[in-house]
Amino acid sequence: MALDEYRRKRDFSKTPEPAGKVAKDPRRERFFCVQKHLASHLHYDLRLEHNGVLLSWAVPKGPSLDPKVKRLAMHVEDHPLEYGDFEGVIPEGYGAGIVMLWDKGTWTPEIDDVDAALKKGDLKFTLNGFKLKGSWVLVRTGGRYGSSSRSGEAGSNAARSWLLIKHRDEWSGELDIAEFAPRSVKSDGDFEDILGHDTPAVWRSNRPAKGGEAGDMLAKIIERAAQLKGERREETPDHRLQTPERKPQTPRKRETRTRAAGAKKR
Repeated sequence: MALDEYRRKRDFSKTPEPAGKVAKDPRRERFFCVQKHLASHLHYDLRLEHNGVLLSWAVPKGPSLDPKVKRLAMHVEDHPLEYGDFEGVIPEGYGAGIVMLWDKGTWTPEIDDVDAALKKGDLKFTLNGFKLKGSWVLVRTGGRYGSSSRSGEAGSNAARSWLLIKHRDEWSGELDIAEFAPRSVKSDGDFEDILGHDTPAVWRSNRPAKGGEAGDMLAKIIERAAQLKGERREETPDHRLQTPERKPQTPRKRETRTRAAGAKKR
């Protein structure tokens, strides 16, 4: 089944990830997302809806808008459609870490037969997201992970090696989109914000990444998240992690500010 590998690797009594089911509705637009994932290593997961699931590729350095740059994309197991809107913390186990919904939108194949293109290892498509737009291609490489027998299947022991490349169009360029727009399209937060809004039992008891560069990064994020939580608790007497609402301005204050702004223009 399409989601067997995904479910086999997870304990749904411990993880907030959805178990999911294969959904088929040809009338719906095809969804895509990119989830920024701090696990054992920081990477970006590109997911394309097809045949009721999300085909998935892990892109270590993230998508590039520069057509000259070829980004490694490791084909991993299919994910359920519900996973496409997920943002939060995954406890210890497979894929443990913090997940940010970095981009989302719709995608359109630039070929007639997606399954045939996946089997061939040459999938051309158009993205219409908040950050990623225009024409792209996923090309399977001829290295040691180069052979794939079935579209959408990651294999039992190793992911398949592909390249994610931006086609030259009005949306291409040398801008580093991952650096320019690092925050979530769902919450407008970063990893600290996502971790800071989760329950202490998740982010304290189940620290996902240990050791290495990602482990050091996570330790700093946990420390910063604790600071954010402390600040929010001080701001709200009832200790709910909420941002206090801004008090509405009185007519006199609004009038004073309007006059001051007009004086500056003159």
